[in-house]
Amino acid sequence: MSAPRGGGETQPARTALAWQRTGLGVLLVAGLLARLAAAQGELVLVVPTVVVAGAGLTVLGVLTPRRRRSSQRAATTGGPGHAPRTAAMGTGLVVLAAVCALGADLLARLG
Repeated sequence: MSAPRGGGETQPARTALAWQRTGLGVLLVAGLLARLAAAQGELVLVVPTVVVAGAGLTVLGVLTPRRRRSSQRAATTGGPGHAPRTAAMGTGLVVLAAVCALGADLLARLG
């Protein structure tokens, strides 16, 4: 199925929105970790909360604009739109958030 004429302009916007959702999802995990830290009263649970919040802010503030520029440039020039380093960094930050969340859950259960 081919894209309608003039529909190429929407791809960079959809890509940017997907990256924003990813960053907001990571920030949501940070919020849940903050709630867990407050409920448990464990100061050590603040560490993974801060790490995950930093990851979410990095996705939103650094990677999303970088990916948006790359997508817009590809849509304008017709060149490749991939950004392997940006995607790898985004994936790494999401995995870091998941590992921190699992670690915080284990700490909360042990404490």
